[in-house]
Amino acid sequence: MKRYFILLIIVRFSLQLSAQEWVVAPADAALKSPFAFTDSTRKAGEAIYVANCKSCHGDPGKNNAIQLVPIPPDAASVKMQANTDGAMHYKLIQGRGPMPSFKNTLSSTDLWRVISFMRGYNPKYVQEVALPTIAGAAAQNVSIKLDWNKASGQVEASLTSLKGQVSQPVAGAEVKLFAKRYFGNLPVDEARKSDAAGKVAFNFPKDLPGDSIGNVQLIVKLTDEVAYGEASAEATLAVGVPTNRPALTAPRAMWGVLAKAPIWLIFAYLLAVLTAWGFIAYVISQIKAIYRAGSKEQL
Repeated sequence: MKRYFILLIIVRFSLQLSAQEWVVAPADAALKSPFAFTDSTRKAGEAIYVANCKSCHGDPGKNNAIQLVPIPPDAASVKMQANTDGAMHYKLIQGRGPMPSFKNTLSSTDLWRVISFMRGYNPKYVQEVALPTIAGAAAQNVSIKLDWNKASGQVEASLTSLKGQVSQPVAGAEVKLFAKRYFGNLPVDEARKSDAAGKVAFNFPKDLPGDSIGNVQLIVKLTDEVAYGEASAEATLAVGVPTNRPALTAPRAMWGVLAKAPIWLIFAYLLAVLTAWGFIAYVISQIKAIYRAGSKEQL
């Protein structure tokens, strides 16, 4: 009884927290998109919105959001449009309560595209674009290279950019490392800044599973897209624990092809189908019997 009481308190506290006003720090609320919103960005944002947001927030302007507590606001509503661009961006990154965080699944550029799409439902909206930074003007065509330092057990990233025709290291840029997984990107270590030589070293977990020979697909991204643009790189390195994963068509995979399904499962499925159709046939026969009995009484 005590356990259920504690669980009830936790659920109630979570609902109260979700219902509270979502306060965004002034610095985050003041953030602006690094690019102008156009028909192209709105169209790209619509596709991202449909894939990631529509299931809860519904169609903009239709008030058909999913019935959660609290109800997710309509993208075209006054409540949603009252947010600054920076506040929208912050909430998409952080998430809260039933709303997930998209910081590891969508890039900052994609989040701005979603905001561009939502702003299309506000005829009074006037965009303010972020001014280019000194770093952004200097760091053009940023490229990132990933490598494995076996001696230190670290994944190393090298950041370079072109200034005119000269390649130079990118110093002081914050970088994040992820391991690609089926359902999103798994953060590896904390965000780190490049040194004067444009180098970043990430500590890699010794127990992260890889494929059969230990390969792991890694993704490295620059976090400051306003300054450096959407710079990222992918590489497959043998840094994980070799792991043999049975294929979906292996004997244990009952959801695989029919030839791999156990005999008992096939019989159980056929029996369930026959039982269902038999029940339907029985109901139909009873309805006919009632109809005939009623017809005879009228005669």
